[in-house]
Amino acid sequence: MFAVEVRAHIMIAHSFRGEFFGPAQRLHGATFVVDVAFFRRALNEHGVVVDIGRAHAALEAALAPLAYRNLDELPEFSGRQTTTEFLAFHIFEKMAAAARSGALGAGGEALSRIRVTLHESHVARGWYEADL
Repeated sequence: MFAVEVRAHIMIAHSFRGEFFGPAQRLHGATFVVDVAFFRRALNEHGVVVDIGRAHAALEAALAPLAYRNLDELPEFSGRQTTTEFLAFHIFEKMAAAARSGALGAGGEALSRIRVTLHESHVARGWYEADL
C-alpha cells in the first residue's frame, strides 16, 4: 500500500458536558496538529498517490471554518461533544468528499483509505481511519 501524508494545524475553543470530562467541562482552547494520510494500492499514472499540494489545500479548506472559533457556537456541532475523535471523523468526512469531488486532482477517486490524526499534545493523539 502506498501513502502520502499532509499536515496542518488548527486552534479552537470548546467545552464538554458531563462529569466524565472533569475540568474540560469549562471553556478551554486546544491546538491540534492534523495529519491526513491518503492510501492507494497502486500509484497513479504520474507515479504518486495524490497531488500533495492539492491535498494540503483541501486540508486547509476543511479546517478553515473551525479555525479560531468556539466550536460550541457552531450550529453544525450543536448537541455534539467535539472530542478529538469526533473532530477526526468530521475532518475525515471533508477529506473523503474532497477525494470524491476531484479536489485532490486526477486519481483522487482511486484512493482506498484515508486516516486523519489529531495530535492533542506530544503525548496524546486520536484518529479516524476508514476505507473509501
